[in-house]
Amino acid sequence: MKSILKLVLACISLVILPYAYAYNSNLSPVGYWKTIDDVTGKPNSILHIYKTGNMLYGEVAKIFPQPGQDQNPLCKACKGPKHNQRIMGMVVMQGLTQSTSNPAEWSGGEILDPSTGKTYRCAITVVNKGNTINARGYLGISLFGRTQTWQRVRSSL
Repeated sequence: MKSILKLVLACISLVILPYAYAYNSNLSPVGYWKTIDDVTGKPNSILHIYKTGNMLYGEVAKIFPQPGQDQNPLCKACKGPKHNQRIMGMVVMQGLTQSTSNPAEWSGGEILDPSTGKTYRCAITVVNKGNTINARGYLGISLFGRTQTWQRVRSSL
């Protein structure tokens, strides 16, 4: 009887695991994302989000400067070691950890706005079947911030 129960549980696990994996992989923020300016609605950059250990980081993979602007600008407004560093290739998001209650939510880190040099606390939520991220930058508590919607980029840069 115990052998049959073990066999049934093993079969159920083999059927369920691929679906569980697919569900969680749709919620993964790892990949390339087009950041959209919440004021103008125009693309700002492509952010490469990657995972190191249990934390997420985001590096600028491509920028979309306005006509007449430097194609590879320096972060003149940044403070500390990022001052006058190229924005392209810069890590602007760091230290986000996954929520234990919702695998689509990551928080506890920070994000840098290279245009102002300001650093904000950051929380992201993967939505729309893994095709969109709602990224919230805020000071202190999430109520005092703003949200941008980022779109997954599936093709290579």
